[in-house]
Amino acid sequence: MREVAFIKQNKEKWLEFEQAIFGKAKKNPDELASLYIHLINDLSFAQTYYPKSKTVVYLNHLASITYQKIYKTKREETNRIVRFFKTEVPLIVYQNRRYMLYAFALFFVFTFIGVISASKDETFTRLIVGDAYVNMTLENIEKGNPVAVYKSGSNWGSAIGITLNNLRVGATSFVLGVFGGVGTVYILFKNSVMLGSFQYFFYEHGVLWKSVRGIWIHGCMEIFAIVVEAGAGLMFGASLLFPKTFSRMASLKNGFKNGLKVWFSTIPFTIAAGLLEGFVTRYSPDMPLWLNLLIILGTLAAISYYYLVYPFILNHKIKKYVPTV
Repeated sequence: MREVAFIKQNKEKWLEFEQAIFGKAKKNPDELASLYIHLINDLSFAQTYYPKSKTVVYLNHLASITYQKIYKTKREETNRIVRFFKTEVPLIVYQNRRYMLYAFALFFVFTFIGVISASKDETFTRLIVGDAYVNMTLENIEKGNPVAVYKSGSNWGSAIGITLNNLRVGATSFVLGVFGGVGTVYILFKNSVMLGSFQYFFYEHGVLWKSVRGIWIHGCMEIFAIVVEAGAGLMFGASLLFPKTFSRMASLKNGFKNGLKVWFSTIPFTIAAGLLEGFVTRYSPDMPLWLNLLIILGTLAAISYYYLVYPFILNHKIKKYVPTV
């Protein structure tokens, strides 16, 4: 069937969908679910025979809104917070997975730049983190504890101060996405180069493994969250640069809303990282190796599953119960 004929044949039905979603007449969850199944059938057909057309973009957006409406009115789903983390955010991450991929790719590239720069110029790390911090770290290395800085200050004071700073960095990274993503890339660049250069600094002084045992207790969730926040910023920026079939303002509002949800979802991980840094990292030199690895790998697995694995599982679960064309 030609695309024109396909649109003509289903146009009235799609308008009915729009009325059900955006109109004043509300439908119950069962009726919405029925509409959703028909809509997904049309979307699957369009993706198969007109993969690059605007029809696919339109139907995909309509299907996404319909699905969210179903979950917002679903009788058994009463906890808004649970629904937010269990369904909304993972679906947004899946739909915008390319921007998450871009963020992680940039993170690894920028971190490598930090490593290479530090290896070629012995003054580079001082330039990035400052003489005072480098000198203090050198003193700690001489004393046999390269991560002794984490023992300074009280537990709660350190945890709260670190958490607030990381929340500020993440929020800044997301908000600066409004400049087409350039501001977000800059924040990611600065933090990634700092990480790469400082890790090389520890390697250069023969204490890389000791630093890993300490820093990455909290660093897995802290750094991972920063990258995800950068992905949210790129989503925001892309909504301005690539509005597709929407007006630029409508696209920007939608990009901001979705990016904000993704940023908000990182807050529990950022708080957890701050608590680990304030209460656990300081004891890393005295921990048995198995406990170090359990915390590091456990935190990495938890946040990786939520942002990299679960969105695909949820999307597959949804498609599993949708009739194919």
